[in-house]
Amino acid sequence: MKILKSLNKNFFQIILVFFLCLNSIAEEKPVDIWNVENDENQIDNTNSNSINEETNQTEIKTEQDIFKMQNLKKDDQIKLVEDIYSKEVEILGLYDPEDNSLDIDMWSNSDGDQLKSIFSKIRKIDLSNDAKDIMEISLLTNSYPPKKNISEKEFHKFKNDWLIKNSDLDLIEEYLVKNQVFDKHVELTRFLLDEHLSSSNIDKSCEILSKNLKPLSDEYLFKFNIYCLIINDKSEDAQLIYDLKKELGFKDSYFENKISQLLGYNSKIDNTISEKTILSFHLAHKVNSEFVFEPNNGTKKIIWKYLNSSNLLESFQEIDISEIKRISTIEKAVNNKNYPEKDLFAIYKNFQFNINQLLNAENSHKSLERIEARALVYQKILLESDPVSKLKFLKILKKLFKEDNLNEAFDVELKKFLQGIDPKEIPDNLTSFYYTNIQINDAEALNKNIKFNNDILHQSKLLNYFNGDYSKSKIEKDVNNFLKKIKKNKKYFLSKKDQIFLESLRSDGIEISKKYDDLYEINESEIPTDIQVMINNNEKGATLLRIAEVIGQDKLERIDEDTIYFIISALNQLNIELLRNKILMKVLPLKV
Repeated sequence: MKILKSLNKNFFQIILVFFLCLNSIAEEKPVDIWNVENDENQIDNTNSNSINEETNQTEIKTEQDIFKMQNLKKDDQIKLVEDIYSKEVEILGLYDPEDNSLDIDMWSNSDGDQLKSIFSKIRKIDLSNDAKDIMEISLLTNSYPPKKNISEKEFHKFKNDWLIKNSDLDLIEEYLVKNQVFDKHVELTRFLLDEHLSSSNIDKSCEILSKNLKPLSDEYLFKFNIYCLIINDKSEDAQLIYDLKKELGFKDSYFENKISQLLGYNSKIDNTISEKTILSFHLAHKVNSEFVFEPNNGTKKIIWKYLNSSNLLESFQEIDISEIKRISTIEKAVNNKNYPEKDLFAIYKNFQFNINQLLNAENSHKSLERIEARALVYQKILLESDPVSKLKFLKILKKLFKEDNLNEAFDVELKKFLQGIDPKEIPDNLTSFYYTNIQINDAEALNKNIKFNNDILHQSKLLNYFNGDYSKSKIEKDVNNFLKKIKKNKKYFLSKKDQIFLESLRSDGIEISKKYDDLYEINESEIPTDIQVMINNNEKGATLLRIAEVIGQDKLERIDEDTIYFIISALNQLNIELLRNKILMKVLPLKV
């Protein structure tokens, strides 16, 4: 039905343009345009009968030209309609280009092969929040997609893959709702719905799906929608839509059986459980009041998450320490973030060890099986009061997990232990382990207040210019006065950050007196060659991707000054002032 509607719509538009074309021709030439075919025959006859009559040749030529013009205009109109549909470009995003000094053509000059290479590298990096912010701006700004060596479908898939990896569910919801691409970008939609469902939040999944304003052709989304209608007391609507879909050939005996049970049409209890999708698994749980499922090492991560959020792992809480195989399964689930760490360590507490084993845990753990060894070391950590000894055994336990490829199984609990240790008490040989594994509170860093230091240029109140709190005339006057003081102070040396500050002002057209040029030497920015080529080619989108890749896992505040220098220089050259200002206010001020 959707296809028929689309065809009818397109046919109507073509007919409409065709009639407009005919009206246009009628205005230009007072002839019977409805008898173009007769006119053509008449012209051909005149041409053949008068081929040797020189006096009539001009007239015939004129009539033929008019006829060709009529046909050309018709062809042009039809071609225009074809072009409209063939050149329909999908512009998807959340932000207006001007929000960050970008433009709608920010990808137009980019080479798809190069973008694919950059995306491939970024996919392997666990980006910091700063790098993610730049990625979000570059990928979700409304703009035309690149055309060279990459299809629209490929480019939008890169966006969707990044959104899925980033896993910001609110951002994904906003993206899908604003652009209304639920059915067109099914993988992204399924990820969002499944994530909420696996967290036992089916109401949220249904709420999101209700914001879709277009027909759903994807089978999975269709089934999800039918289920949502049923649980929202719209069973009649669900039945009607479902029956129509079946008339069109839809078949799924598992789904139909579960839905019949939900609607009360089938009283026979069906205990079959499908793990094919999280929706299928959820339906099996909902129609069976005595639902029981024992996960194993082959169980999907999303099923583990559903079981945990739905309190269906109660049997694991009463596990016996002799059930080593089940404990091993739990360890792997914890490593995959599908089972709480605290519950695993609660099991470790149940192991029984003698006094000698606990006193000599550093050596005695080596003679035990892996799981028992980890349990022994964990109990030793709980008994230790000396912070240095505790830290030593924490390192041993982390190593034991890592040796069995379970490095992520001791992560949250490790950070909790480390946060209880005073950094001043840590010996040099354990410093690296401590700072590698300690949880850094990003929220605290962001909430620090800016403290101005008017003795240093890049930390002075002049920074308020980048917040929009300075007029051009005032900043020019104040910065030149500041440089005048610096020139008199022979002890003051302009740092790299001072240079970044000044060159950003110059990039904005702020006039700084040339008599201060000798205060520092303006060096060529050490921008990587490929990025400089992108800048020269005005590839704003690609440049931002490369900058995000360069930042990688680091925070902007921790990146070396040379790298910050080239990042700001790149943004200056591309006139991306608003994004540049955000970065400057992160890296230049003193925060306390």
